[in-house]
Amino acid sequence: IAGIVEGKTVLVTGAAGSIGSEIARQLSFYNLKNLILIDHAESPLYDIEQELKESCRTKETINPICEVANVKDRYRMDTIFDNYRPDIVYHAAAYKHVPLVEANACVGVKNNVMGTLKALEASQAAGVESFTLVSTDKAVNPTNVMGASKRVAELVVQAHSTGNASMRCSMVRFGNVLGSSGSVFPLFREQIAKGGPLTVTHPEVTRFFMTIPEAAQLVLQASAMAEGGEVFVLDMGEPVRIADLAKRLIQLSGLTLREGPEGAGEIEICFTGLRPGEKLYEELLLGDNVLESRHPRVMRALEEHFSWEDLAPQLAALEVACQSDDVDSLRRILGFLVRGFPVEPVVHSETA
Repeated sequence: IAGIVEGKTVLVTGAAGSIGSEIARQLSFYNLKNLILIDHAESPLYDIEQELKESCRTKETINPICEVANVKDRYRMDTIFDNYRPDIVYHAAAYKHVPLVEANACVGVKNNVMGTLKALEASQAAGVESFTLVSTDKAVNPTNVMGASKRVAELVVQAHSTGNASMRCSMVRFGNVLGSSGSVFPLFREQIAKGGPLTVTHPEVTRFFMTIPEAAQLVLQASAMAEGGEVFVLDMGEPVRIADLAKRLIQLSGLTLREGPEGAGEIEICFTGLRPGEKLYEELLLGDNVLESRHPRVMRALEEHFSWEDLAPQLAALEVACQSDDVDSLRRILGFLVRGFPVEPVVHSETA
């Protein structure tokens, strides 16, 4: 990592989020020329700025430069990129909450897809050397708009990297991170503190998990190995049953599980039913074409993608659908672009 980033100006979008802020923390310990942090959420951006400034006073870290900006605003992005001329970009800005994006499909796609496109175009115009998209396992065979939007974001980066020798583009795909905003771990802790119940969508639902520092470190490792166009997939270990995680957290809190409303024990687990578009399990790979890398926890996936000539008209149609809030057209375009995405919304019938 040091060989790639030291002496360089590095820019992180979504720098106030769980992954973006941790990437910023870890980058701050390298001998960078500048560290530029972008987010449209002012308060959390202020928080990470103050944290890193305090760290700069007490440790050998770099003082960050923070810019409030929305990645969808191309003029603002161009202004920032022109001012600082970054060498390396980590694009972590995204809407990630599945139910919210499902209910606000056009807003989610506009942010995740068009935001990625505009960040990529601004990077290209500014002569950026390396662009890394932070992606998700929900992009693989997605049944929800959030996952489909992240897969299209990957397609944008893949298409852009084809025949583009001036900027190395790569993607890093991984699963859930413990403790991030909206994840089950802090939710379960809050529910335990209130006396329960712990809410789980389905008895068999599983997810991959990794700690935030571990995920950020592997994103940096993967991007340092990028040659152009790779989809890096992190080794997330074995998937974890959410119900088992809930039971374990109850035990670790010194409490006992209550089996049913009238049963003995202190904390109950309630199954609420899968949410719209939610899957029982997530996947990390679109196919079986996987190669090792120089890092044992990072794999390289070779996946089919569109050429820029074929993708560009679909992106234009997608932008029109977003601007007119035409969800039906948006879902049809996503269904054309993304393997496994259902044009009709997935609504689960099973409930508690």
